[in-house]
Amino acid sequence: MAKRKSPQLSDVNIERIHKAKFKISWETKVKELSVNIFGGDCPQTIDYNSSIASVRGATFAEITGLDTETRYYFEVVPEGGPGIIVGERHQPFDGIVNFRDMGGYETNDGHRVKWGQIFRSGHLARATEKDQALIKKMGIKVICDFRTPEEVESQPDWLPDDGSIRYIPLPIVHGEFDPVAAMESLQKGDISWLTTDFMIERYIKKIDDFPKIWGEFFYHLSDPTNRPMVYHCTAGKDRAGACAALILLALGVPEETVIYDHGLSNVYIADALEKINERIRAMGIDPEKVAPYFTAPRAAIVAFVDHIRKSYGSAADYLRKKAGVSIKTLNLLKKDLLD
Repeated sequence: MAKRKSPQLSDVNIERIHKAKFKISWETKVKELSVNIFGGDCPQTIDYNSSIASVRGATFAEITGLDTETRYYFEVVPEGGPGIIVGERHQPFDGIVNFRDMGGYETNDGHRVKWGQIFRSGHLARATEKDQALIKKMGIKVICDFRTPEEVESQPDWLPDDGSIRYIPLPIVHGEFDPVAAMESLQKGDISWLTTDFMIERYIKKIDDFPKIWGEFFYHLSDPTNRPMVYHCTAGKDRAGACAALILLALGVPEETVIYDHGLSNVYIADALEKINERIRAMGIDPEKVAPYFTAPRAAIVAFVDHIRKSYGSAADYLRKKAGVSIKTLNLLKKDLLD
């Protein structure tokens, strides 16, 4: 597996200016460097026959005129190559919250997680027809759902009815604790249980109590016919966050990057969170007092990462020794999911 790094470019980033306009920027030490940008609806279908932007001596390019109903990936290719693939991490949907691509993160040994293969998200119960069409266009093959049966019954995922996407339930249930029951407690005004320590305990239980679930998930993830894959819980922050941490750590992504990725949930759920806070205020509860439950708490993911390292050695060791994931499977995942 050769590293795909460009000696001429670094810190390649993409920013959505508005719905149909992107700004791609980079850093370079080469003066008057010529850069071509190519695009496609997935990394494997980038069209290199004609560039969508060409600049010389600049460190950014603006991309316009693209189909607003398509998710795009771009390869930024400096003169003499090689190029670097970049995608928009967060995919804005009409009804789906916190949907994002896990690609682009750099590992400790200089590889990068491939774009367009693994996505994390909140539930898909509010997916619109437009959202469904985009998910199909992205080629999603499998959806893994970490929600409890009660959550699924309350808000079932709305998927295309043509059978093009396989749905796999992988419930993570903490004994009698269930998010549906938690909301009932809040409605009764009971918030005494809702502390940062409570969330830390729940995060650690996700790793200690559910090795079979994680083993089954990695079994599905390791099958290339199941990718691109989406995994989700309710808001896409806690159970999906634990899953994201396991994947990234197993691929060799640094702990600080894993913690950073976890924190992005607070950015991407901000609009939905404000609506939730309005409901909480209507119950006579100060949203600040229940923030650990409705946000992605940094303390919880830090404790989660520390617990894996201190109790199991590494995420790879945990997956091998507790979840039954073979070294061969872990190596195949690195081969398949890293550039």
